[in-house]
Amino acid sequence: MTATNNILFPAQLRGVADHGWLKAKHTFSFAGYYDPTRMGFGVIRVINDDEIAPAMGFGEHAHDNMEIITIPLEGKLQHKDSTGHEGMITPGEVQIMSAGRGIRHSEFNASKTEVLKLLQIWVKTAQQNAEPRYDQKRFWSSNSSSKRVTMIDPNAEEGALVVLQNVKFEMVWLDANESFELPLLAAGHSLFLMVLEGSVQLDGQRLNRRDAMGLIEAKTSTVASLTSAQVLLIHQWCD
Repeated sequence: MTATNNILFPAQLRGVADHGWLKAKHTFSFAGYYDPTRMGFGVIRVINDDEIAPAMGFGEHAHDNMEIITIPLEGKLQHKDSTGHEGMITPGEVQIMSAGRGIRHSEFNASKTEVLKLLQIWVKTAQQNAEPRYDQKRFWSSNSSSKRVTMIDPNAEEGALVVLQNVKFEMVWLDANESFELPLLAAGHSLFLMVLEGSVQLDGQRLNRRDAMGLIEAKTSTVASLTSAQVLLIHQWCD
């Protein structure tokens, strides 16, 4: 059976922002980029693909009632927030911040010579005005043998970081000419897939670097790698 109700989010159609020190690509409407047809996917509200110049970053600013997930891809991210957490996040680690009733934080490139590249994803929270919460964890390294890891889960399954929403984040690595099956999506379930590196084919549709696909109540689908690839999966469902 093939998937139905697929929504393609081509990388080249993302919003673009160039502030000199910050170069960003927005999958969904954000800041100065607005497209009424791209206001999110399910509870996913923001996916920002950021490049931050050496020693630059975001000064202290506020968030509330949002689950904020940060995935460094290259470089080192320096974080500090109003809950007292301060530290470094590097590739292979994932950070989650439940902003709750309000949190302030800053994010900077910790290097004076290297560009910092990261994904920041905002998910609508299921618990309004909760206690602000911060966590981070390493899930892979350059010598990891894992081909698939669960990073974010509401019930901390498989050692994942807890999120206050019915979403699960997985990272999948594929060698060329490998494949895996996506699950059957029942009513109220959906799946967002983004190719971080390489190229894959999903039910006849080629997806290249940073292309994404949203699947809604779809039948079982096959992801086949055309090259070595890294794929982010975000599952979401209703209670």
